[in-house]
Amino acid sequence: MKNFFNLKSSSEVLALYEQFVPLAAENIDLISARGRILAKDIFSPEQLPPFFRSTMDGFAVRARDTFGCSESEPALMEMIHEVKMGHTSRDITLGPGQAARIWTGGELPQKADAVVMLEYTRDFDENSIAIYRPVVPGENVITAGEDYQKGELVLPRGRILRPQDMGVLSGLGISSLPVYQRPKVAVISTGDELVPADTPAPAPGKIRDINSTTLAALIAEAGGIPILCGICNDDFDALVDRSSKAIDQADILVFSGGSSVGMRDFTLKVIESITDAQLLVHGIAIRPGKPTIIARQHNKALIGLPGHVTSAIVIFYLFVRPLIRKLSGLCASHGLRMVRGRTTQPIASVSGREDYVRVQLTMARGDTGLEVAPLYGRSGLIAPLVDAHGLLPIGRDTEGLDKGSVVDVLLFPDEHHTGFNPSLM
Repeated sequence: MKNFFNLKSSSEVLALYEQFVPLAAENIDLISARGRILAKDIFSPEQLPPFFRSTMDGFAVRARDTFGCSESEPALMEMIHEVKMGHTSRDITLGPGQAARIWTGGELPQKADAVVMLEYTRDFDENSIAIYRPVVPGENVITAGEDYQKGELVLPRGRILRPQDMGVLSGLGISSLPVYQRPKVAVISTGDELVPADTPAPAPGKIRDINSTTLAALIAEAGGIPILCGICNDDFDALVDRSSKAIDQADILVFSGGSSVGMRDFTLKVIESITDAQLLVHGIAIRPGKPTIIARQHNKALIGLPGHVTSAIVIFYLFVRPLIRKLSGLCASHGLRMVRGRTTQPIASVSGREDYVRVQLTMARGDTGLEVAPLYGRSGLIAPLVDAHGLLPIGRDTEGLDKGSVVDVLLFPDEHHTGFNPSLM
């Protein structure tokens, strides 16, 4: 594999992810399924609900027996039964002029097709009730199979399971289901200058490892399982040994740092030393994050991220997150929500590359929409990212944006935790 530096566009990089396929499926219990991705279509094994149910407290009736009744001319009904909760009433059949007391969720007797709400009735004598308001067939009733008929598609393959999805599966008696395995993502931080985050007082020239913690959180948020492999100094043999062990237990290996063309940047050489590794990308026409490396070993990926924290985070969202989603059974996209706003000032860019600008969003005066303000700072600084709500993409053929330009912003996934309300767009 020849060492090269040939810039690819973002679309070209993402197109290469078609070479990867989702991981194998595994069966898990339903209670653990939230957020997992279905590995096959789920069809209803039965109808839901299984019987005609009342949605109100009142009286089950044949609707036609109530037609024409009113406050002045109530319909008198013989009450022949009380439907007790949890008991079937299939052996009870209503005849003309008959009714049955029923509670919310109760099963309707045979021939009953509507429920009169309790407040539109009153007792007439010990065995009869007076109804003051007519009902139509199906009123205050959920029919059998109204949610799902037997054999109907309930949830498609590739669905991210939500609490309500789990609820319907529970109602159908499905207690376990096949989901795609979660990708294991190993992280190796490289650099002689790095020390662990819990180091009390780093020596001169040393800095605490920010990227490992950040990447672990990003991996988990994207649906992967982070495996932190610690810090490796700029030692080729040590990095090869650490990398070989990491890729054996992971689906994706991420190197933090060491991806540029400097003399002591070993990531590319390490990838070249791994059996069956095929270099896909060495350089992306993007800022920040240009010296990104992506390689493939069968259905595993090796990704070299820039060492600067801003570059690493941006590249993660744009290229690592899509691959985690692809291996998880989703499409190879970042999956981030986009919101629209207007720029508060001109924003410079250079034609020939994509720029991703950190931005802060605020509500414009008069509720006229979102204002998009750039947050500038070198790629080695993390404070602008802490203050940012998302990333503003500027296309490779665009030479900057004017003040007041209408733009789309990629919103960071956890913005609802920061005080920013994206519903105010």
